[in-house]
Amino acid sequence: MPSISRLTADIPRSGIRAIMERAMEIPDAIRLEVGEPMFPTPPHIVEAAVEAARAGYTRYTANAGMSSLREAVALRLRREYAVDLPTERICISVGGVGAIATALRVATELGDEVLIPDPGWPTYEMTVAGVGALSRRYPLYPANGFLPLVGDLDRLVGPKTRAIIINSPSNPLGTVLPPQAVRELVAWASRRDLFIIADEVYDSIVFDGAHATFLAQDGYDGLIVVFAVSKTYAMTGWRIGYAVAPLEVSAQMAKMQEASVACAPGVSQKAAEAALRGPQDCVHSMCLAYRRNRDAAMEILDRHGIRYQRPSGAFYLWVEAGCPGSKAFADNLLSTRGVAVAPGETFGPAGRQYVRVSLASPEAALREGVNRLAEAIQADRRLQQ
Repeated sequence: MPSISRLTADIPRSGIRAIMERAMEIPDAIRLEVGEPMFPTPPHIVEAAVEAARAGYTRYTANAGMSSLREAVALRLRREYAVDLPTERICISVGGVGAIATALRVATELGDEVLIPDPGWPTYEMTVAGVGALSRRYPLYPANGFLPLVGDLDRLVGPKTRAIIINSPSNPLGTVLPPQAVRELVAWASRRDLFIIADEVYDSIVFDGAHATFLAQDGYDGLIVVFAVSKTYAMTGWRIGYAVAPLEVSAQMAKMQEASVACAPGVSQKAAEAALRGPQDCVHSMCLAYRRNRDAAMEILDRHGIRYQRPSGAFYLWVEAGCPGSKAFADNLLSTRGVAVAPGETFGPAGRQYVRVSLASPEAALREGVNRLAEAIQADRRLQQ
């Protein structure tokens, strides 16, 4: 057999998927490991997809996506952020991760370096490696509210650094960058002549304050901002994301999609269009449910005296397990207490003593799972004393 590409073989697998596959084999497991909305896709979106399939939207579309969907995206950005953009700057992708991967292909050469957050979504490292670039992790400290510090970024920049990935609201931390931090990061990237790939796929799930989009700093021509309908409308399986980029970058991203996916599925694009143009009360009600779950989980952890990062957005809780290694802790929690959580170390070395809890689960299951998690953490503490 011919040898497999070392580029592919050396990419680490996501620890989230590993624990998920184990949990799927345990019938009564409480599933708090995957960022999967607990809601079905709203009926009016499903109906739009059915109508689209019947109307023949089952063929190729333009690489950059249907013009009607790009217009719906532009409408949404005007409505939400008062940003007026030509549709030529919008590229429809196969999920948010597809937009990030294509942006990296356009922004980097082989051997270039990309700054990624630590802790941060593990797919960033996988995707950077997949385009032949190298990841350099920038630290996010609890003492600073897990916000990036320009001084830390400066120390990591070298002659081959080409881009930085920034995630707000954050997976796994739930942090939301304030407007001042967004301005400072754009000014810093401009001085360094770096691309910013801003992952804002959780932009509609904010509990405290408001989301500060990088699009507010749209004057910087190295800015690529990524969104998706996946989390906002409970459409993870429909696989529709979109990126806003400078005209030249957007054109190159659309071209490169021809070589990987050709285009996003037409039926899914019509469903996303219905989501963006249709009633938005479903977004509000889902966000309120995630907030109730957040508050319930925090109350349980407070009662047990367990520390965590209070999330202002997304639907995750970053919990300090105090363990020597979170992978072993998560494996044991699933085996002995039937609760699946994501091990923090899969999000980077800084997560070694943490676990990530998904708040996108039915409240009763979440309460029971967090109670069992708290009991496991307390039991470990007693053993260590």
